[in-house]
Amino acid sequence: MKKYTYPSVLTIAGFDGSGGAGIQADIKTASALGCFSTSVLTALPVQNTQGVRKIYPVPVEAVADQIEAILDDIFPDAIKIGMVHTPQLVETIVSTLGKYKKIPLVFDPVMVATSGHRLIEEDTIAAITEKLFPIADVITPNMDEAAILAKMKVETLEDLYDAGKEIKKLGCRSILLKGGHQETSTITSLFYDEHEKFHSFETVKFNTNNTHGSGCTLSSAIASYLAQSKTLYDAVSLGQDYVYQAIENGKDVQTGHGNGPLNHFFNPQKLIKNEMV
Repeated sequence: MKKYTYPSVLTIAGFDGSGGAGIQADIKTASALGCFSTSVLTALPVQNTQGVRKIYPVPVEAVADQIEAILDDIFPDAIKIGMVHTPQLVETIVSTLGKYKKIPLVFDPVMVATSGHRLIEEDTIAAITEKLFPIADVITPNMDEAAILAKMKVETLEDLYDAGKEIKKLGCRSILLKGGHQETSTITSLFYDEHEKFHSFETVKFNTNNTHGSGCTLSSAIASYLAQSKTLYDAVSLGQDYVYQAIENGKDVQTGHGNGPLNHFFNPQKLIKNEMV
């Protein structure tokens, strides 16, 4: 009898009880794209569509134990890392992953929530750039996060190009600079690849507040496509198309009283079965 495996995606990220962002968005995304999702909890934010009220930490030992438990059993085909809010957590994740073979890795440097709340401690940025950037295949900052990393104002498309060049100096292999905060009718995101080449992606901007968790969703979608053996460029392109359609299909639905979630299941795929060799 033939045996099969599912493409597996591990998310290492924070919690969102309102279901739109964090681990919840990651699991929904990977599942909707036909992948099997596993997860490691890094923090317990208390939040809803209106914002973050408080963040309870998860002990770093517990994070390491979770990672080892998953990688010892259901070894992933790709990893997405989201909220890491302390230097100790960064060190724990990097050192624990270092015990295993290299896996395609997408890092979403979650620093600012959709609601505008700052989610990261100042001394964590240095740890992220020094330790996490070098092991990530792509990082996915939005304009606010790009401004923090590049230490400059990022308000226009021209700023985004300049920020990408500055962030690349920090040791990134490639960067997807998300342009969702542009005050224009067309949003342009930039993929700055490992060969120092920019690729632009343009989409129409929707008149909706339902974008809560869009960054988490995008990074998870890229990881899901990498788990399906897509090239990095194709994974980035397909991931952005998925998020665009998820926003479009959820733009007129009210969930909560703040920034609502995307419609992750606008076109759910069956779990992909790969024949074992």
